[in-house]
Amino acid sequence: MALLERVSSPSDLKRLSVGELQLLAREIRELIINTTARTGGHLAPNLGVVELTLALHYVFDAPRDKIIWDVGHQCYTHKIITGRREKFATLRQEGGIAGFPKRQESEYDVLDTGHSGDSISFALGMAVGTRLINASGITVKNHQVLGVNGRIIAVIGDGSIVTGMALEAINHAGALKENLLVVLNDNEMSIARTTGAIATYLNRIITGRMYNRVRDDAWTLLGHLPRDLSDRARLAAKKLEEGLKNLIVPSVLFEELGFRYIGPVDGHNLSELILTFNRIKRLRGPVLVHIVTRKGEGYIPAKNFPERFHGTGPFDVATGEPITRAERTFTDSFGAKIVALAEKNPRVVAITAGMCLGTGLVKFRERFPERFFDVGICEQHAVTFASGLAQAGLRPVVAIYSTFLLRALDQILLDVCLQGLPVVFAIDRAGLVGEDGPTHHGVYDLSYLTMLPRMAVAAPRDEDELGRLLEFAIGYEGGPIAIRYPRGGASRFPLEQRQEQKPAGEGIALGRGEVLREGSDGAILAIGSAVNWALSAAEILKEKGVEITVADARFAKPLDEDLIINLIGKTPKLVTVEENTRLGGFGNIVSLFIENQGIPCQLLRIGVEDRFIEQAPRNRLLEICGLTPKSLAERIYRFIRTGRG
Repeated sequence: MALLERVSSPSDLKRLSVGELQLLAREIRELIINTTARTGGHLAPNLGVVELTLALHYVFDAPRDKIIWDVGHQCYTHKIITGRREKFATLRQEGGIAGFPKRQESEYDVLDTGHSGDSISFALGMAVGTRLINASGITVKNHQVLGVNGRIIAVIGDGSIVTGMALEAINHAGALKENLLVVLNDNEMSIARTTGAIATYLNRIITGRMYNRVRDDAWTLLGHLPRDLSDRARLAAKKLEEGLKNLIVPSVLFEELGFRYIGPVDGHNLSELILTFNRIKRLRGPVLVHIVTRKGEGYIPAKNFPERFHGTGPFDVATGEPITRAERTFTDSFGAKIVALAEKNPRVVAITAGMCLGTGLVKFRERFPERFFDVGICEQHAVTFASGLAQAGLRPVVAIYSTFLLRALDQILLDVCLQGLPVVFAIDRAGLVGEDGPTHHGVYDLSYLTMLPRMAVAAPRDEDELGRLLEFAIGYEGGPIAIRYPRGGASRFPLEQRQEQKPAGEGIALGRGEVLREGSDGAILAIGSAVNWALSAAEILKEKGVEITVADARFAKPLDEDLIINLIGKTPKLVTVEENTRLGGFGNIVSLFIENQGIPCQLLRIGVEDRFIEQAPRNRLLEICGLTPKSLAERIYRFIRTGRG
């Protein structure tokens, strides 16, 4: 019987020898590779932490001890050995187990995660809260009981530890001196290769392994001296330790911040990992263990191309090649267009936050390395850095996923909008993203960006419009502009479906939309990805005897007020459609305009409802949210005939 079949909880690990754990690690890797080859997922990061995860669960006692995974994309081994092996085939599928920790799945999952940098803050809060609750004797309903001797462990990568929030938490934890264990998983990668001075510092620490071996050997040797002499010698050695570490290791950043630093430790050597964790298990106060791993370990394609296999779709296990070639995406179109614009305009620079491949900037990085900036997982810094570039006279383009741009809202408001600086935001993965679930859906950006003064917000319906919007944005002098576009296909809009009523010329004007189809029974004003759904819905409605106008708003802000007035003037029934939450979204903006103008109108606003959307393929999520052409046609038909949506 395979070893994996004998493991249904962490307690089963403790019955295995180190040799058996090594065999188990191979079986787990095989399961992860074969499953993600079918479902897609975060392959490379999970292959890198198999031994680390096994060692943590072998030494510590979850769920009494709490293990908090930063980002959480590296939790597959954790899920497999905590009772979810038989469900692992449903990874990232509708109704299946999530690709990130999820508390409703298991008591072993402490925090529903998906973004980086929050693990240490949450762990510290749990440590302080548990100490206060235990001291008071209060019983709290649904409180995760830790107990006096329980440990709280935050596992964070070298890409995430440079985030401002993580550094703030380290600073606070060092001052509070709470019992907290931070496990730094250092693979020199976040999504792409980690950049910055702290990454360089960590690499230099790795070269200082000699220091750790010398210290441990010397400490053991001094222990063999007579008791009184041994104690005095060890005291003297302790005073020399700081000087020795400064001599051999370039810096003592973590210890200066109040943490006991242990490492670096080989993250693929189970014996060394288990020995290290056992040694520190009883240490009090904040401790940081530096673990060195290799992303993609155990699968050559992922090891050779860790950025590509960070998050992958289905692939051929034998070759690592994608099973199906994806259609051209908005990301592809953005990447090609930004290179073309940079060729013509030397002021164009590109910024991303650890997502060069995901945002389509690889060709830009290769063509203009001196004009490309990957700041790491530091969205706040990326935005304010861009504002400085704009102030100096450049045209910065900040390419970030919609869900991650939320982290920099303060900087967008005060450092960009308040200054009126011409920063271009290229917002990828706007809308429903699919299998990554609620932490990654980008259904809020129309709401939080349109509320900001001086910010223009646009959404293209296809790749041609994306290119024209980007060209317009680079030359726009009126302040910041955001262009949001969804995950997936960006096929050109079918010209044969257009009518002659569209504006002459193909240029973009600020706050101007376009009528694509004329009808007399009602009008749909859609934006971005919703435009094509609206056109398809109009064809379905035509078969039912309903002729409806379809217009592409193109800009959520400023609104094309003349277009709205003209649409309502021809028919008093107007429908807005958007791939964004209905609360504060595009439909709300249109509603407010109509109300302020006092225009008689029946308005139906269609978008994503006010709830977290779970994981499923993107097309299925559109169906669930009522955004498919068929669903739209049904609602609009009911609205046109009865006035109810």
